[in-house]
Amino acid sequence: MVFSFLYRLLGGIFAFLRVRRIDSMAKDAEILVLRHQLAVLRRQVGRPRFSWPDRALITLLARAVPRDRWRAFSVTPETILAWHRRLVRRHWTYAHRRGGRPPLADEAVELVCRLARENPRWGYLRIVGELRKLGVVVSKTAVAAVLRRNGLPPAPRRVGPSWSEFLRAEARGILASDFFIVDSVLLRRYYVFFMIEVERRVVHVLGVTTNPTGAWVTQVARNFAAALEESGRRFRFLIRDRDTKFVPSFDAVFTSMSIETIRTPVRAPRANAYAERWVRTAREDCLDHLLIFSRRHLESALAEYARHYNDARPHRSLALDTPVSWAETSCTGVLRRKDVLGGIVHEYQRAA
Repeated sequence: MVFSFLYRLLGGIFAFLRVRRIDSMAKDAEILVLRHQLAVLRRQVGRPRFSWPDRALITLLARAVPRDRWRAFSVTPETILAWHRRLVRRHWTYAHRRGGRPPLADEAVELVCRLARENPRWGYLRIVGELRKLGVVVSKTAVAAVLRRNGLPPAPRRVGPSWSEFLRAEARGILASDFFIVDSVLLRRYYVFFMIEVERRVVHVLGVTTNPTGAWVTQVARNFAAALEESGRRFRFLIRDRDTKFVPSFDAVFTSMSIETIRTPVRAPRANAYAERWVRTAREDCLDHLLIFSRRHLESALAEYARHYNDARPHRSLALDTPVSWAETSCTGVLRRKDVLGGIVHEYQRAA
């Protein structure tokens, strides 16, 4: 940019010397021509754009032109004066230190965040005291600013697990239940009731009906509770929504097994996210590719897909393991394909 300015300045000096050698008549004629061309350009161009060297050159040459003749320029006198002030301001700038306290070192910031995450009940002053013991001197305001920038709330709001943390910590003893609907070819609506074990994502399709009454749901719950007692598995919580189909007798079945029923908040499907996600998986992998003709057909399809989901389908949250762990096979042997649901889904195994 500096070389461009010097080049244009030298060009202007040579042009000035050439103009001085021209006689007055030719000079006046050239000025009239240039003014006319400038007027034409003003009619055609909305706002010309000047680079930094252009502004500097015009500002310097404007000092040699009387103020009353600045009307010949393509910019206003106020603009030229503003350019000159900007040029002077740039020339006399110098480095200076910003006001305020210097920022904390990166190591101190990481240490503040680490203490806050590992000790959710510690307040600002407690963190300041612990840092002082480690040889790091910070203020309470600095600690609060660091935690705020890193999305860490104050101490009272860091205490206690969130809903997601609670589910992960108690996943071994949690069941989740829900309904979803399937419409047949003849536009008959069926209600599918299922449960899923949160820890290993094992799915149990408990029943299909066109009229999910409280008595039907209670009987299905009794059958499932009996199966749990026979297998010897124990659970602590059952997550369900606030559907009216879940009558008090339904909760009583699980209360007799020391399973506490947890109702999700109103209009909060994410509170039962594991069940909702399985519904989406079942639709995308199975139901969206089938035409359901009857209740028996739907029960058969869901039973076969639930078997595939539990025994053969890898799950990302389980490190690509299946809900029901499978025995590793050798890497050699003939690869065989097994068609599930008429070829909608495939399973692959090595021949023994």
